[in-house]
Amino acid sequence: MVPTDPSDPRIATLTRRGLLQIGYSGLVGVGLPALLAARARAAEAEVAARTGIKAGAIGHVAGAKAGRAKSVIVILLSGGLGQHDSFDMKPEAPEGIRGEFKPIDTAVAGIRMCEHLPGLASRAGKLAIVRSMSHPEGNHLLAVHRVLTGQVSAPRGASDLDRVASRNDFPCYGAALDRVRPRNDGIPNAVALPLRLVEGPLTWPGQDAGFLGPRHDPWQLRLDPNQPEARDDSLALPAGLDADRLHRRRHLLGQFATPTPGLGDDFSGQQEAAIALLCDGRVGRALNLDREDPRLLDRYGRHLFGRSLLLARRLVEAGVPIVQASMGIVQTWDTHVGNFPRLRDNLLPPLDRAVSALLDDLEARGRLDDTLVVMLGEFGRTPRIAPLTPGAVPGRDHWPAVFPAVFAGGGVVGGQLIGKSDRIAAHAISRTFGPPDLAATIYNALGVDTATELRDRLNRPLRLCTGEPIAPLYTAAAV
Repeated sequence: MVPTDPSDPRIATLTRRGLLQIGYSGLVGVGLPALLAARARAAEAEVAARTGIKAGAIGHVAGAKAGRAKSVIVILLSGGLGQHDSFDMKPEAPEGIRGEFKPIDTAVAGIRMCEHLPGLASRAGKLAIVRSMSHPEGNHLLAVHRVLTGQVSAPRGASDLDRVASRNDFPCYGAALDRVRPRNDGIPNAVALPLRLVEGPLTWPGQDAGFLGPRHDPWQLRLDPNQPEARDDSLALPAGLDADRLHRRRHLLGQFATPTPGLGDDFSGQQEAAIALLCDGRVGRALNLDREDPRLLDRYGRHLFGRSLLLARRLVEAGVPIVQASMGIVQTWDTHVGNFPRLRDNLLPPLDRAVSALLDDLEARGRLDDTLVVMLGEFGRTPRIAPLTPGAVPGRDHWPAVFPAVFAGGGVVGGQLIGKSDRIAAHAISRTFGPPDLAATIYNALGVDTATELRDRLNRPLRLCTGEPIAPLYTAAAV
């Protein structure tokens, strides 16, 4: 049965399998239009009940300053990238801290980074590297919630099973944007890819709409890690059914169809929106890489990192405001064991290639200036290198006290370092910036007023963001 209850989590994600299971009769009967209608009606009812604003009256947030960016791409290095082995190297530190990698010069005098990031080194003039990100949370789940929402999660128990995603969580950036700036043009406000952040029974908090409800969840695109070049048909028509044939069937059905009870007078409009989404949808076309230049695919890299960031570029070009691209699964960058071989052989080279290609691609298409690119993990790694267990290949543990974040595009002044850590990259010796400041930077870039209030499930008012935008990003005044 096709879900129509707006609280049903199945409404939140449109996948190819789900659409094909609905089928054509469901699509133009009680399938996708019902989902769209249910989402729209539920959102309008919630707004009216909580704020007194009538349906259709919500637009841009009142008082929001004009943002520079049209879109934001958040590149999450889930698990936590070590500062010593990437953007804040300490070659003069003791042997058990500095690590195996060597720093290299970049295109900007005074900026050095890891030898396994040569592509980003040559593009340092586009990058603003904040080396003094900080927060106190060393648990993966709760730290991810912080960096993807800008907020501390609700009090939890001691076990990770108590810290999993909940509908009491604060919403992620895309979900909050969908709440305060809804749209009905068939383009989602947020897309997450390539996989949900899930490990066994643990679903990471911070990646969905939390207390705003599933109707505001980002659209989740699932790519197969084992087949990175496989075409994603999430919004494709079934085989044998092209756009002309679908429109003919829709016209024929219209000769005999009777109104569907409970869907309201606008059901026909929802049908047309559903058909347009499949036949002419910009998002659907963005997911089709069949006509992409093979040389561009090669530049991004024919792997999950490359494919994810190429799709991110295509989605923002299609009009999606926020794309969250996770580079791997939940603990891909959690290098407790084998820190140096994993980074050297499996992680840094494909990341370097894919992010470099993304920056070049956005610039070549004239989109870098209006797309803010943010790359960070949920925390950094310990200064001291040690085996997790006796005999294990040494690695680094969790370290939230100081870690890097890389920004580019969207008006960011590149070629600068912001913030500074001590001689072993253990603590900041300059101003620190936390997840609330990251959130304020993202919202400000999109022109969203950070003083906007959201209402939780108990109807309590909560400020959208408590931080301040990272001003040096836009002034070339390193701190």
